[in-house]
Amino acid sequence: MTGGDGAALDGAVNASDWAALRREAVQTLPDVAGDDPSALMLGYQARLLEMTAAHQVVVVEKSRRIGATWGIAADAVLTAASARSARGMDVLYIGYNLEMTREFIDTCAAWAKAFVFAAMEVGEFFFVDQDKRGAETQEIKAFRIRFASGFEVVALSSRPRSLRGRQGWVIIDEAAFHDELDELLKAALAFLMWGGRVMVISTHDGVENPFNLLCEDVKAGKLPYAHIRIDFDAALDDGLYRRICLVQGQDWTAAGQAAWRDKIVAFYGDSAREELFCIPRRSGGVWLSRGLIEACVADDIPVVSWRAHDGFVDEGENARVREVADWCDEALGPVLARMDRHLQTFVGEDFARNGDKTVIWLLQVARDGQRVTRGVIELSDVPYEQQRQILFWVLRRCPRLSRVFMDATGNGGYLAEVARQSFGAAVIEGVALSVRWYDAQTPPFKAAFEDRAITVPRDENVQSDLRGFKVIDGVARIPKDYRIQGTDGQMRHGDAAIAALLAYCASRAGQGVVYDYRSVRQRGREDQLDRTIQMTGFRAGRGLW
Repeated sequence: MTGGDGAALDGAVNASDWAALRREAVQTLPDVAGDDPSALMLGYQARLLEMTAAHQVVVVEKSRRIGATWGIAADAVLTAASARSARGMDVLYIGYNLEMTREFIDTCAAWAKAFVFAAMEVGEFFFVDQDKRGAETQEIKAFRIRFASGFEVVALSSRPRSLRGRQGWVIIDEAAFHDELDELLKAALAFLMWGGRVMVISTHDGVENPFNLLCEDVKAGKLPYAHIRIDFDAALDDGLYRRICLVQGQDWTAAGQAAWRDKIVAFYGDSAREELFCIPRRSGGVWLSRGLIEACVADDIPVVSWRAHDGFVDEGENARVREVADWCDEALGPVLARMDRHLQTFVGEDFARNGDKTVIWLLQVARDGQRVTRGVIELSDVPYEQQRQILFWVLRRCPRLSRVFMDATGNGGYLAEVARQSFGAAVIEGVALSVRWYDAQTPPFKAAFEDRAITVPRDENVQSDLRGFKVIDGVARIPKDYRIQGTDGQMRHGDAAIAALLAYCASRAGQGVVYDYRSVRQRGREDQLDRTIQMTGFRAGRGLW
Protein backbone atom coordinates (compact mmCIF):
# COMPACT_ATOMS: atom_id res chain seq x y z
CA MET A 1 0.00 0.00 0.00
CA THR A 2 1.26 3.45 -0.84
CA GLY A 3 0.49 6.95 0.33
CA GLY A 4 -0.22 10.03 -1.73
CA ASP A 5 3.53 10.55 -2.43
CA GLY A 6 4.08 6.93 -3.44
CA ALA A 7 5.73 5.95 -0.14
CA ALA A 8 4.87 2.52 1.18
CA LEU A 9 2.58 2.27 4.17
CA ASP A 10 3.61 -0.75 6.17
CA GLY A 11 1.49 -2.19 8.94
CA ALA A 12 -1.66 -0.58 10.34
CA VAL A 13 -2.80 2.68 8.76
CA ASN A 14 -3.16 5.42 11.36
CA ALA A 15 -5.80 8.18 11.30
CA SER A 16 -3.61 10.78 9.61
CA ASP A 17 -2.50 8.31 6.91
CA TRP A 18 -6.11 7.34 6.22
CA ALA A 19 -7.17 11.00 6.02
CA ALA A 20 -4.40 11.72 3.51
CA LEU A 21 -5.35 8.73 1.36
CA ARG A 22 -8.98 9.63 1.44
CA ARG A 23 -8.34 13.27 0.61
CA GLU A 24 -6.22 12.28 -2.36
CA ALA A 25 -8.96 9.96 -3.65
CA VAL A 26 -11.66 12.61 -3.30
CA GLN A 27 -9.56 15.33 -4.90
CA THR A 28 -8.75 13.30 -8.01
CA LEU A 29 -11.15 14.40 -10.74
CA PRO A 30 -11.81 12.14 -13.74
CA ASP A 31 -10.10 13.36 -16.90
CA VAL A 32 -13.12 13.87 -19.15
CA ALA A 33 -12.89 17.46 -20.23
CA GLY A 34 -9.28 18.54 -20.53
CA ASP A 35 -9.20 22.19 -19.55
CA ASP A 36 -12.96 22.50 -19.13
CA PRO A 37 -13.90 21.45 -15.57
CA SER A 38 -17.56 22.36 -16.17
CA ALA A 39 -17.84 19.30 -18.44
CA LEU A 40 -17.33 17.16 -15.34
CA MET A 41 -20.96 17.90 -14.41
CA LEU A 42 -23.67 15.40 -15.16
CA GLY A 43 -27.00 16.75 -16.33
CA TYR A 44 -28.73 16.82 -12.95
CA GLN A 45 -25.67 18.32 -11.26
CA ALA A 46 -25.65 21.14 -13.81
CA ARG A 47 -29.39 21.69 -13.30
CA LEU A 48 -28.82 22.14 -9.58
CA LEU A 49 -26.41 24.98 -10.34
CA GLU A 50 -28.97 26.52 -12.68
CA MET A 51 -31.64 26.31 -9.98
CA THR A 52 -29.53 27.96 -7.30
CA ALA A 53 -28.58 30.74 -9.71
CA ALA A 54 -32.24 31.51 -10.42
CA HIS A 55 -33.89 30.98 -7.01
CA GLN A 56 -33.11 32.02 -3.47
CA VAL A 57 -34.54 28.85 -1.94
CA VAL A 58 -34.23 25.43 -3.58
CA VAL A 59 -35.61 22.17 -2.16
CA VAL A 60 -34.14 18.95 -3.58
CA GLU A 61 -35.46 15.39 -3.23
CA LYS A 62 -32.75 12.98 -4.29
CA SER A 63 -31.66 9.39 -4.50
CA ARG A 64 -28.84 8.27 -2.26
CA ARG A 65 -25.22 8.33 -3.52
CA ILE A 66 -25.78 9.86 -6.94
CA GLY A 67 -23.20 12.61 -6.50
CA ALA A 68 -25.60 15.51 -6.00
CA THR A 69 -23.37 16.96 -3.28
CA TRP A 70 -20.46 16.79 -5.73
CA GLY A 71 -22.22 19.30 -7.96
CA ILE A 72 -23.25 21.47 -5.02
CA ALA A 73 -19.62 21.63 -3.85
CA ALA A 74 -18.65 23.05 -7.24
CA ASP A 75 -21.36 25.68 -6.85
CA ALA A 76 -20.10 26.47 -3.34
CA VAL A 77 -16.57 27.06 -4.62
CA LEU A 78 -17.75 29.23 -7.49
CA THR A 79 -19.82 31.28 -5.05
CA ALA A 80 -17.19 31.74 -2.34
CA ALA A 81 -14.33 32.38 -4.75
CA SER A 82 -16.21 35.16 -6.58
CA ALA A 83 -16.01 38.83 -5.71
CA ARG A 84 -18.99 40.52 -4.09
CA SER A 85 -19.69 42.33 -7.38
CA ALA A 86 -20.07 38.90 -9.02
CA ARG A 87 -22.58 37.77 -6.34
CA GLY A 88 -19.90 36.14 -4.24
CA MET A 89 -20.73 35.31 -0.62
CA ASP A 90 -19.87 32.98 2.24
CA VAL A 91 -21.15 29.41 1.99
CA LEU A 92 -22.27 27.62 5.15
CA TYR A 93 -22.71 23.86 4.72
CA ILE A 94 -24.52 21.93 7.47
CA GLY A 95 -24.38 18.13 7.54
CA TYR A 96 -25.61 15.88 10.32
CA ASN A 97 -22.28 14.23 11.12
CA LEU A 98 -18.58 15.00 11.11
CA GLU A 99 -17.73 12.70 8.20
CA MET A 100 -20.19 14.48 5.87
CA THR A 101 -18.67 17.86 6.61
CA ARG A 102 -15.12 16.65 6.11
CA GLU A 103 -16.06 15.04 2.79
CA PHE A 104 -17.75 18.23 1.62
CA ILE A 105 -14.65 20.33 2.34
CA ASP A 106 -12.45 17.77 0.59
CA THR A 107 -14.68 17.92 -2.48
CA CYS A 108 -14.66 21.72 -2.41
CA ALA A 109 -10.85 21.63 -2.32
CA ALA A 110 -10.88 19.39 -5.40
CA TRP A 111 -13.10 21.81 -7.27
CA ALA A 112 -11.01 24.80 -6.20
CA LYS A 113 -8.00 23.06 -7.72
CA ALA A 114 -9.91 22.23 -10.91
CA PHE A 115 -11.15 25.79 -11.29
CA VAL A 116 -7.65 27.11 -10.49
CA PHE A 117 -8.91 29.20 -7.59
CA ALA A 118 -6.36 30.15 -4.95
CA ALA A 119 -7.43 28.97 -1.53
CA MET A 120 -5.67 31.06 1.12
CA GLU A 121 -6.31 28.58 3.90
CA VAL A 122 -7.80 25.12 4.38
CA GLY A 123 -8.20 23.84 7.88
CA GLU A 124 -10.23 23.06 10.97
CA PHE A 125 -11.62 25.38 13.63
CA PHE A 126 -14.34 25.51 16.27
CA PHE A 127 -17.66 27.19 15.51
CA VAL A 128 -19.46 28.57 18.58
CA ASP A 129 -23.16 27.74 18.53
CA GLN A 130 -25.74 30.02 20.15
CA ASP A 131 -29.18 29.49 21.59
CA LYS A 132 -32.28 31.51 20.74
CA ARG A 133 -31.24 34.28 23.16
CA GLY A 134 -27.79 34.58 21.60
CA ALA A 135 -25.98 32.92 24.49
CA GLU A 136 -23.04 30.68 23.58
CA THR A 137 -23.90 27.03 24.13
CA GLN A 138 -21.23 24.76 22.66
CA GLU A 139 -18.24 24.57 20.36
CA ILE A 140 -18.79 22.65 17.13
CA LYS A 141 -15.87 21.26 15.18
CA ALA A 142 -15.94 22.76 11.68
CA PHE A 143 -13.88 22.85 8.49
CA ARG A 144 -13.16 25.90 6.38
CA ILE A 145 -11.67 27.00 3.08
CA ARG A 146 -10.84 30.68 2.76
CA PHE A 147 -10.52 32.26 -0.69
CA ALA A 148 -8.69 35.32 -1.95
CA SER A 149 -12.11 36.88 -2.59
CA GLY A 150 -12.48 37.33 1.16
CA PHE A 151 -15.29 34.75 1.35
CA GLU A 152 -15.14 31.23 2.73
CA VAL A 153 -16.80 27.83 2.69
CA VAL A 154 -17.56 26.64 6.20
CA ALA A 155 -18.76 23.08 6.88
CA LEU A 156 -20.40 22.28 10.22
CA SER A 157 -21.12 18.89 11.68
CA SER A 158 -24.06 19.86 13.87
CA ARG A 159 -27.27 21.86 13.77
CA PRO A 160 -26.87 25.44 14.96
CA ARG A 161 -30.22 26.86 15.98
CA SER A 162 -29.10 30.43 15.44
CA LEU A 163 -26.53 31.64 12.93
CA ARG A 164 -26.09 35.13 14.31
CA GLY A 165 -23.54 37.33 12.65
CA ARG A 166 -23.39 35.18 9.51
CA GLN A 167 -24.60 35.93 5.99
CA GLY A 168 -24.44 34.03 2.71
CA TRP A 169 -25.62 30.76 1.25
CA VAL A 170 -26.80 27.99 3.61
CA ILE A 171 -26.76 24.37 2.40
CA ILE A 172 -28.63 21.91 4.62
CA ASP A 173 -27.58 18.44 3.46
CA GLU A 174 -29.58 15.28 4.27
CA ALA A 175 -32.15 17.56 5.88
CA ALA A 176 -34.51 14.68 6.73
CA PHE A 177 -31.96 13.41 9.26
CA HIS A 178 -31.48 16.63 11.23
CA ASP A 179 -33.08 16.61 14.67
CA GLU A 180 -34.36 20.19 14.55
CA LEU A 181 -34.96 20.92 10.87
CA ASP A 182 -37.75 23.43 11.53
CA GLU A 183 -35.57 25.51 13.85
CA LEU A 184 -32.63 25.26 11.48
CA LEU A 185 -34.76 26.48 8.58
CA LYS A 186 -35.93 29.48 10.58
CA ALA A 187 -32.34 30.51 11.16
CA ALA A 188 -31.30 29.84 7.57
CA LEU A 189 -34.21 31.71 5.98
CA ALA A 190 -33.20 34.86 7.83
CA PHE A 191 -30.25 35.01 5.40
CA LEU A 192 -32.66 35.83 2.56
CA MET A 193 -33.26 39.37 3.81
CA TRP A 194 -29.81 40.49 2.66
CA GLY A 195 -29.62 38.52 -0.54
CA GLY A 196 -28.55 35.15 0.83
CA ARG A 197 -29.63 31.78 -0.47
CA VAL A 198 -30.81 28.49 1.02
CA MET A 199 -30.67 24.94 -0.34
CA VAL A 200 -32.41 22.07 1.44
CA ILE A 201 -31.41 18.70 -0.01
CA SER A 202 -32.05 15.18 1.22
CA THR A 203 -33.12 11.63 0.68
CA HIS A 204 -36.38 10.78 2.41
CA ASP A 205 -36.99 9.43 5.90
CA GLY A 206 -40.74 8.81 6.05
CA VAL A 207 -43.92 10.62 5.07
CA GLU A 208 -44.28 12.44 8.39
CA ASN A 209 -40.71 13.72 8.38
CA PRO A 210 -40.45 17.54 8.30
CA PHE A 211 -38.45 17.32 5.08
CA ASN A 212 -41.24 15.47 3.26
CA LEU A 213 -43.82 17.89 4.65
CA LEU A 214 -41.67 20.75 3.35
CA CYS A 215 -41.55 19.13 -0.10
CA GLU A 216 -45.32 18.69 -0.12
CA ASP A 217 -45.88 22.35 0.81
CA VAL A 218 -43.53 23.49 -1.95
CA LYS A 219 -45.18 21.26 -4.57
CA ALA A 220 -48.60 22.46 -3.40
CA GLY A 221 -47.57 26.05 -3.99
CA LYS A 222 -47.86 27.00 -0.32
CA LEU A 223 -44.22 28.10 -0.24
CA PRO A 224 -42.57 30.15 -3.03
CA TYR A 225 -39.53 27.90 -3.34
CA ALA A 226 -38.06 26.03 -6.29
CA HIS A 227 -38.23 22.23 -6.23
CA ILE A 228 -36.36 19.49 -8.08
CA ARG A 229 -36.56 15.71 -7.77
CA ILE A 230 -33.68 13.46 -8.85
CA ASP A 231 -34.31 9.75 -8.43
CA PHE A 232 -31.99 6.88 -9.29
CA ASP A 233 -33.35 6.32 -12.79
CA ALA A 234 -33.14 10.03 -13.62
CA ALA A 235 -29.49 9.99 -12.55
CA LEU A 236 -28.84 6.94 -14.75
CA ASP A 237 -30.48 8.69 -17.70
CA ASP A 238 -28.10 11.60 -17.16
CA GLY A 239 -25.03 9.38 -17.24
CA LEU A 240 -24.38 8.28 -13.65
CA TYR A 241 -23.28 4.77 -14.56
CA ARG A 242 -21.23 6.05 -17.51
CA ARG A 243 -19.34 8.28 -15.11
CA ILE A 244 -18.80 5.40 -12.67
CA CYS A 245 -17.38 3.31 -15.51
CA LEU A 246 -15.10 6.18 -16.51
CA VAL A 247 -13.76 6.64 -12.99
CA GLN A 248 -13.24 2.90 -12.57
CA GLY A 249 -11.66 2.45 -16.00
CA GLN A 250 -14.42 0.20 -17.33
CA ASP A 251 -16.25 0.17 -20.65
CA TRP A 252 -19.89 1.23 -20.54
CA THR A 253 -22.56 -0.99 -22.07
CA ALA A 254 -26.35 -0.82 -21.91
CA ALA A 255 -26.46 -4.40 -20.63
CA GLY A 256 -23.88 -3.60 -17.97
CA GLN A 257 -25.90 -0.60 -16.82
CA ALA A 258 -29.10 -2.63 -16.60
CA ALA A 259 -27.37 -5.34 -14.57
CA TRP A 260 -25.76 -2.75 -12.28
CA ARG A 261 -29.11 -1.04 -11.72
CA ASP A 262 -30.76 -4.35 -10.80
CA LYS A 263 -27.92 -5.14 -8.40
CA ILE A 264 -28.20 -1.79 -6.62
CA VAL A 265 -31.99 -2.01 -6.34
CA ALA A 266 -31.70 -5.55 -4.98
CA PHE A 267 -29.08 -4.42 -2.49
CA TYR A 268 -31.47 -1.87 -0.98
CA GLY A 269 -34.37 -4.35 -0.99
CA ASP A 270 -37.53 -2.96 0.59
CA SER A 271 -35.77 0.35 1.22
CA ALA A 272 -35.14 0.96 -2.50
CA ARG A 273 -38.29 3.01 -2.97
CA GLU A 274 -37.26 5.51 -0.35
CA GLU A 275 -33.48 5.39 -0.71
CA LEU A 276 -33.32 5.38 -4.52
CA PHE A 277 -36.64 6.56 -5.90
CA CYS A 278 -37.60 9.42 -3.56
CA ILE A 279 -40.74 7.70 -2.25
CA PRO A 280 -41.09 8.21 1.53
CA ARG A 281 -42.08 5.09 3.42
CA ARG A 282 -45.14 4.44 5.57
CA SER A 283 -47.38 5.55 2.73
CA GLY A 284 -51.03 4.64 2.59
CA GLY A 285 -54.47 5.54 3.84
CA VAL A 286 -57.11 8.10 2.93
CA TRP A 287 -55.69 11.22 1.30
CA LEU A 288 -58.73 13.53 1.32
CA SER A 289 -60.64 12.98 4.55
CA ARG A 290 -64.42 13.26 4.82
CA GLY A 291 -64.06 16.33 7.03
CA LEU A 292 -61.76 18.06 4.57
CA ILE A 293 -64.21 17.44 1.71
CA GLU A 294 -67.33 18.39 3.66
CA ALA A 295 -65.77 21.71 4.61
CA CYS A 296 -65.80 22.59 0.88
CA VAL A 297 -69.34 21.40 0.10
CA ALA A 298 -71.85 23.81 -1.46
CA ASP A 299 -75.57 23.00 -1.66
CA ASP A 300 -76.32 24.66 -5.00
CA ILE A 301 -74.06 22.60 -7.29
CA PRO A 302 -76.07 20.33 -9.63
CA VAL A 303 -74.91 16.84 -10.56
CA VAL A 304 -76.60 15.75 -13.80
CA SER A 305 -76.38 12.09 -14.80
CA TRP A 306 -77.46 10.26 -17.93
CA ARG A 307 -77.17 6.61 -18.79
CA ALA A 308 -77.84 5.48 -22.33
CA HIS A 309 -80.51 2.80 -22.42
CA ASP A 310 -79.82 -0.71 -23.66
CA GLY A 311 -79.63 -0.81 -27.44
CA PHE A 312 -79.06 2.93 -27.78
CA VAL A 313 -75.71 2.43 -29.53
CA ASP A 314 -77.46 0.41 -32.29
CA GLU A 315 -80.17 2.97 -33.02
CA GLY A 316 -80.02 5.06 -36.14
CA GLU A 317 -77.70 8.05 -36.12
CA ASN A 318 -80.51 10.58 -36.51
CA ALA A 319 -82.39 9.13 -33.55
CA ARG A 320 -79.30 9.15 -31.34
CA VAL A 321 -78.42 12.74 -32.23
CA ARG A 322 -81.98 14.00 -31.64
CA GLU A 323 -82.31 12.23 -28.29
CA VAL A 324 -79.00 13.64 -27.03
CA ALA A 325 -79.82 17.13 -28.33
CA ASP A 326 -83.13 17.09 -26.45
CA TRP A 327 -81.43 15.86 -23.28
CA CYS A 328 -78.77 18.59 -23.50
CA ASP A 329 -81.44 21.28 -23.84
CA GLU A 330 -83.56 19.97 -21.00
CA ALA A 331 -80.96 18.70 -18.51
CA LEU A 332 -77.85 20.73 -19.22
CA GLY A 333 -79.37 23.98 -20.42
CA PRO A 334 -80.26 25.13 -16.87
CA VAL A 335 -76.75 24.23 -15.64
CA LEU A 336 -75.04 26.38 -18.27
CA ALA A 337 -77.58 29.19 -17.80
CA ARG A 338 -76.69 29.63 -14.13
CA MET A 339 -72.96 30.14 -14.77
CA ASP A 340 -71.49 33.60 -14.19
CA ARG A 341 -71.02 35.24 -17.60
CA HIS A 342 -68.21 37.45 -16.27
CA LEU A 343 -65.94 34.69 -14.93
CA GLN A 344 -63.53 32.43 -16.79
CA THR A 345 -64.60 28.81 -17.14
CA PHE A 346 -62.31 25.80 -16.80
CA VAL A 347 -63.32 22.24 -17.55
CA GLY A 348 -61.98 18.83 -16.56
CA GLU A 349 -63.10 15.65 -18.33
CA ASP A 350 -62.41 12.04 -17.37
CA PHE A 351 -63.30 9.61 -20.13
CA ALA A 352 -64.91 6.17 -19.97
CA ARG A 353 -66.96 4.13 -22.40
CA ASN A 354 -68.15 1.00 -20.60
CA GLY A 355 -68.39 0.24 -16.89
CA ASP A 356 -66.93 3.49 -15.56
CA LYS A 357 -68.37 6.96 -16.08
CA THR A 358 -67.33 9.89 -18.21
CA VAL A 359 -67.41 12.94 -15.96
CA ILE A 360 -67.32 16.59 -17.07
CA TRP A 361 -66.50 19.04 -14.26
CA LEU A 362 -67.36 22.73 -14.77
CA LEU A 363 -65.30 25.20 -12.74
CA GLN A 364 -65.13 28.98 -12.60
CA VAL A 365 -62.56 31.15 -10.83
CA ALA A 366 -64.17 33.79 -8.64
CA ARG A 367 -62.70 37.26 -8.24
CA ASP A 368 -61.16 36.26 -4.90
CA GLY A 369 -59.44 33.28 -6.55
CA GLN A 370 -61.77 30.61 -5.21
CA ARG A 371 -62.47 27.71 -7.57
CA VAL A 372 -66.27 27.51 -7.73
CA THR A 373 -67.77 24.33 -9.16
CA ARG A 374 -70.82 25.15 -11.29
CA GLY A 375 -71.89 21.67 -12.23
CA VAL A 376 -70.88 18.03 -12.68
CA ILE A 377 -72.07 15.93 -15.65
CA GLU A 378 -71.89 12.12 -15.48
CA LEU A 379 -72.37 9.87 -18.51
CA SER A 380 -72.73 6.08 -18.52
CA ASP A 381 -72.60 3.74 -21.55
CA VAL A 382 -72.77 6.67 -23.98
CA PRO A 383 -71.35 5.99 -27.49
CA TYR A 384 -68.23 7.86 -28.57
CA GLU A 385 -69.99 10.15 -31.06
CA GLN A 386 -72.66 11.16 -28.55
CA GLN A 387 -70.01 11.86 -25.96
CA ARG A 388 -68.45 14.21 -28.47
CA GLN A 389 -71.86 15.77 -29.16
CA ILE A 390 -72.48 16.40 -25.46
CA LEU A 391 -68.98 17.72 -24.76
CA PHE A 392 -69.03 20.12 -27.69
CA TRP A 393 -72.55 21.30 -26.79
CA VAL A 394 -71.29 22.16 -23.32
CA LEU A 395 -68.02 23.79 -24.35
CA ARG A 396 -69.72 26.01 -26.94
CA ARG A 397 -71.97 27.39 -24.20
CA CYS A 398 -69.44 27.87 -21.39
CA PRO A 399 -68.97 31.60 -20.68
CA ARG A 400 -65.40 32.81 -21.21
CA LEU A 401 -64.13 29.28 -21.83
CA SER A 402 -60.40 29.35 -21.09
CA ARG A 403 -58.78 25.93 -20.61
CA VAL A 404 -60.03 22.35 -20.83
CA PHE A 405 -57.94 19.47 -19.49
CA MET A 406 -59.06 16.10 -20.83
CA ASP A 407 -58.10 12.54 -19.98
CA ALA A 408 -56.17 11.41 -23.06
CA THR A 409 -55.31 7.99 -21.65
CA GLY A 410 -56.40 5.08 -23.82
CA ASN A 411 -59.63 5.69 -25.78
CA GLY A 412 -59.93 9.13 -24.21
CA GLY A 413 -57.23 10.23 -26.61
CA TYR A 414 -59.75 10.27 -29.47
CA LEU A 415 -62.12 12.71 -27.80
CA ALA A 416 -59.25 14.92 -26.64
CA GLU A 417 -57.86 14.99 -30.19
CA VAL A 418 -61.09 16.00 -31.94
CA ALA A 419 -61.75 18.62 -29.25
CA ARG A 420 -58.28 20.05 -29.78
CA GLN A 421 -58.86 20.20 -33.53
CA SER A 422 -62.15 22.05 -33.05
CA PHE A 423 -61.32 24.42 -30.18
CA GLY A 424 -57.58 24.81 -30.62
CA ALA A 425 -54.46 23.72 -28.76
CA ALA A 426 -54.53 26.89 -26.65
CA VAL A 427 -57.78 25.71 -25.05
CA ILE A 428 -57.73 21.91 -25.11
CA GLU A 429 -54.97 19.90 -23.46
CA GLY A 430 -54.92 16.12 -23.49
CA VAL A 431 -53.40 14.72 -20.30
CA ALA A 432 -51.72 11.33 -19.96
CA LEU A 433 -52.56 10.30 -16.41
CA SER A 434 -49.20 9.02 -15.16
CA VAL A 435 -47.67 8.65 -11.72
CA ARG A 436 -45.33 11.54 -12.47
CA TRP A 437 -48.29 13.74 -13.43
CA TYR A 438 -50.20 12.85 -10.25
CA ASP A 439 -47.09 13.57 -8.17
CA ALA A 440 -46.87 17.09 -9.58
CA GLN A 441 -50.59 17.94 -9.55
CA THR A 442 -52.18 16.37 -6.47
CA PRO A 443 -50.38 18.43 -3.77
CA PRO A 444 -51.84 21.76 -5.01
CA PHE A 445 -55.25 20.07 -5.34
CA LYS A 446 -55.19 18.96 -1.72
CA ALA A 447 -53.98 22.40 -0.65
CA ALA A 448 -57.14 23.86 -2.22
CA PHE A 449 -59.26 21.70 0.10
CA GLU A 450 -57.13 22.56 3.10
CA ASP A 451 -57.52 26.29 2.32
CA ARG A 452 -61.23 25.92 1.44
CA ALA A 453 -60.40 27.43 -1.93
CA ILE A 454 -62.62 25.06 -3.94
CA THR A 455 -66.29 24.04 -3.76
CA VAL A 456 -67.72 20.58 -4.45
CA PRO A 457 -71.32 19.25 -4.69
CA ARG A 458 -73.24 17.84 -1.78
CA ASP A 459 -73.42 14.52 -3.55
CA GLU A 460 -72.49 11.24 -1.92
CA ASN A 461 -71.20 9.67 -5.13
CA VAL A 462 -68.91 12.58 -5.96
CA GLN A 463 -67.62 12.74 -2.40
CA SER A 464 -66.97 8.99 -2.40
CA ASP A 465 -64.89 9.43 -5.54
CA LEU A 466 -62.86 12.19 -3.89
CA ARG A 467 -62.23 9.96 -0.88
CA GLY A 468 -60.95 7.32 -3.30
CA PHE A 469 -57.55 9.03 -3.57
CA LYS A 470 -54.91 6.90 -1.84
CA VAL A 471 -51.23 7.51 -1.25
CA ILE A 472 -49.41 4.77 -3.15
CA ASP A 473 -45.63 4.74 -3.15
CA GLY A 474 -45.66 8.31 -1.92
CA VAL A 475 -47.99 9.63 -4.66
CA ALA A 476 -51.71 10.35 -4.24
CA ARG A 477 -53.85 8.81 -6.99
CA ILE A 478 -56.90 6.65 -7.61
CA PRO A 479 -55.81 2.98 -7.34
CA LYS A 480 -56.34 0.92 -10.49
CA ASP A 481 -58.41 -1.63 -8.56
CA TYR A 482 -60.55 0.98 -6.77
CA ARG A 483 -64.24 0.18 -7.13
CA ILE A 484 -67.20 1.34 -5.06
CA GLN A 485 -70.94 1.01 -5.62
CA GLY A 486 -72.75 4.30 -6.12
CA THR A 487 -76.18 5.23 -4.85
CA ASP A 488 -77.59 4.31 -8.28
CA GLY A 489 -76.26 0.78 -7.98
CA GLN A 490 -73.52 1.31 -10.57
CA MET A 491 -69.87 0.75 -9.79
CA ARG A 492 -67.62 3.80 -9.67
CA HIS A 493 -63.88 4.21 -10.21
CA GLY A 494 -63.20 7.65 -8.80
CA ASP A 495 -64.06 9.28 -12.13
CA ALA A 496 -65.51 12.45 -10.60
CA ALA A 497 -62.36 12.89 -8.52
CA ILE A 498 -60.13 12.72 -11.60
CA ALA A 499 -62.39 15.16 -13.48
CA ALA A 500 -62.24 17.57 -10.52
CA LEU A 501 -58.45 17.30 -10.43
CA LEU A 502 -58.23 17.95 -14.18
CA ALA A 503 -60.50 21.00 -13.89
CA TYR A 504 -58.45 22.36 -11.03
CA CYS A 505 -55.22 21.82 -12.99
CA ALA A 506 -56.77 23.64 -15.94
CA SER A 507 -57.57 26.60 -13.69
CA ARG A 508 -53.97 26.72 -12.46
CA ALA A 509 -52.58 26.48 -16.00
CA GLY A 510 -53.79 29.99 -16.76
CA GLN A 511 -55.80 31.59 -19.48
CA GLY A 512 -55.74 30.24 -22.99
CA VAL A 513 -57.84 31.69 -25.80
CA VAL A 514 -61.06 32.85 -24.12
CA TYR A 515 -64.15 31.87 -26.11
CA ASP A 516 -66.85 34.34 -25.18
CA TYR A 517 -68.03 36.95 -27.65
CA ARG A 518 -70.41 35.84 -30.41
CA SER A 519 -72.18 38.17 -32.82
CA VAL A 520 -75.94 38.05 -33.38
CA ARG A 521 -75.31 36.52 -36.80
CA GLN A 522 -73.02 33.88 -35.28
CA ARG A 523 -75.57 33.02 -32.63
CA GLY A 524 -78.17 32.67 -35.38
CA ARG A 525 -75.92 30.24 -37.25
CA GLU A 526 -75.42 28.19 -34.08
CA ASP A 527 -79.17 28.04 -33.44
CA GLN A 528 -79.70 26.96 -37.02
CA LEU A 529 -76.96 24.34 -36.59
CA ASP A 530 -78.73 22.97 -33.53
CA ARG A 531 -82.00 22.72 -35.45
CA THR A 532 -80.25 21.08 -38.40
CA ILE A 533 -78.64 18.51 -36.13
CA GLN A 534 -81.97 17.67 -34.50
CA MET A 535 -83.64 17.30 -37.89
CA THR A 536 -80.98 15.56 -39.97
CA GLY A 537 -78.50 14.13 -37.51
CA PHE A 538 -74.75 14.53 -37.28
CA ARG A 539 -72.58 13.35 -40.16
CA ALA A 540 -69.10 12.46 -38.95
CA GLY A 541 -66.29 14.22 -40.75
CA ARG A 542 -68.35 17.09 -42.23
CA GLY A 543 -67.09 19.70 -39.78
CA LEU A 544 -70.41 20.46 -38.00
CA TRP A 545 -68.64 20.19 -34.67
